[in-house]
Amino acid sequence: MTEDNMTAAVSAQSMLPDSPSAASPAEAATETFRQQALPVLLVLVVGTLLAMQVILGKQGIRAGASPLSFLSLALLMAGSVLFVTSFLRRQGARLRGQVLEYGVLSGLLFVLPNAVGFLAVRHVGAGFISMTLLFPLLITYLMALLVRVEHFAVWRMLALLLGLAGGVLLSASKASLGDAPLFWILVSLTGPVFLAMGNVYRTLRWPQGVAPLFLASLMLLFAGGGLLPLALAFEGLSGPASLFQPATLPFIALEVATFSLLYLLYFILQKVAGPVYLSQIGLVGAVVGAGVARILLGEALPPNLAMSAVLIGAGILLFQWAGSRAKARQNRA
Repeated sequence: MTEDNMTAAVSAQSMLPDSPSAASPAEAATETFRQQALPVLLVLVVGTLLAMQVILGKQGIRAGASPLSFLSLALLMAGSVLFVTSFLRRQGARLRGQVLEYGVLSGLLFVLPNAVGFLAVRHVGAGFISMTLLFPLLITYLMALLVRVEHFAVWRMLALLLGLAGGVLLSASKASLGDAPLFWILVSLTGPVFLAMGNVYRTLRWPQGVAPLFLASLMLLFAGGGLLPLALAFEGLSGPASLFQPATLPFIALEVATFSLLYLLYFILQKVAGPVYLSQIGLVGAVVGAGVARILLGEALPPNLAMSAVLIGAGILLFQWAGSRAKARQNRA
């Protein structure tokens, strides 16, 4: 199967029927919601949850949890919740061939940026880690163009550049505060590259006929399992022991719940809308994360946050409009 055919198979379930005239008004309204409103709603919810998992991670570390052990346990527990749920809902699949490969590689590409974020958050702050979520959008689009998952569109590129301008403004404002070491700022910026690679890989190699719920569970389980030896190597047995203290247990529970909901919706969004649209969650996560970090954690609020939010919001709306415009033209053709 070619890459274009794989992409078509991934998004097939979100398309309108071949004969719209045969559908009832209620069915047509439902399909319209799935194609237009649902992706926007998912971007807002997933982006917010993405920011919250960073905030919870920093709070857990503040409470005494070792970073890598905290992340590993949260991933393993959230993956277990989704794995069991997938079989209870009869959405499980056999662990062999492409499904196994998908779980291992998507887990690896997922855990690398998250591990970077958990290690750096103590040095650069949760707000800045949230801001780095802005950059996978453009990187994903460029990668998707290279592997022909996406076709170049002027309005989409303009939308992405508009959102990126907001992100650059926000990041520059943070750097101007001078409250984070340059080394950890640079380390934090490697995360978006791995996130973008994961976004494109998951679309290209999505196993046909396998449910998002099951695939999300595999990614989390392999990510948590792969991280565990590193956590033990760097943090020793004191790492896992730090997680079972009265001060850290509530944050573990909240992080597991957040991961479970976040990555179930994350995979649904990727299946419905594709890797580039998915990357818009970073725009939402950056603004929400910066705001929450200021209110709850007392981190310095970057200057120009309001202007950044306006640019990012305009980018999301323009991207959605460009996608709807392209679909309308395709339907007329």
